[in-house]
Amino acid sequence: MSIHSPIETGGRTGVMNDYLDALSLVERLHRLLLDVIKDEFERLGVLDLNAVQALLLFNIGENEVTAGELKTRGYYQGSNVSYNLKKLVEKGFMHHQRCEIDRRSVRVRLTPRGREIRDIVAGLFARHAEGLVVRGVVTADGLTEIADALKRMERYWTDQIRYIY
Repeated sequence: MSIHSPIETGGRTGVMNDYLDALSLVERLHRLLLDVIKDEFERLGVLDLNAVQALLLFNIGENEVTAGELKTRGYYQGSNVSYNLKKLVEKGFMHHQRCEIDRRSVRVRLTPRGREIRDIVAGLFARHAEGLVVRGVVTADGLTEIADALKRMERYWTDQIRYIY
């Protein structure tokens, strides 16, 4: 009789259940984050962009980036980045300009209107960060521990992808 761990044999252990719970929570939290942003913009009467676009503006901030850099730098995780950039440019939230060196590449940056959206999201996040601590939902150190653990998971998954290729 060989000895295998429950994970190797397909059984569920506490670690496996916790891992699956963590995966589910990350997905649900991202969807809830988008709902929170959407609700904030509806409350403010800002209806000409969606939560994904607002989060993209927040993540770009004061940077000037190419569409390709949006994903590599972690500013955007979706598959439809070109669509959202086009809409944000059309609606006046972003400037775009062809690169002088590589004419195929387009650099984008926020307009004053885009910076207003970025500031709204930043204010929302600041209120929530403070509220979590003030209400005792999580401590400041707890937030640091969560972020550190998620960064380690991200590195682990990134390494797994690299080993495939």
